[in-house]
Amino acid sequence: MEDLSYRHIARQRAGGTRKIAVIGVVASGNLEVLAERNLPDAECLVEIKTAAEGFGEVWNAVIADFVERHSPGGVRFSINDGGARPDTVSLRLAQAARLMQEDDQ
Repeated sequence: MEDLSYRHIARQRAGGTRKIAVIGVVASGNLEVLAERNLPDAECLVEIKTAAEGFGEVWNAVIADFVERHSPGGVRFSINDGGARPDTVSLRLAQAARLMQEDDQ
């Protein structure tokens, strides 16, 4: 099991007021993402637990691209990985970011 952590400065705070979002499922070839709005406005933290060791550079590239595209400032993402491919990681992160843009009811 490998634990990875990536901290980025986002261009802006993530929109919306939703405090928490969960997307995906831990399964073979998939992953679960928990998003929490609990950081300062410009910070983004992504923490990953994965059984696929040795892919830190790939994770770094995928996370950096995600932060650049979506600017999820103020949000911490926790990922439980089940061996997902980079395109699936990007999709799940984008889905979680989109859910965070909603307003709490």
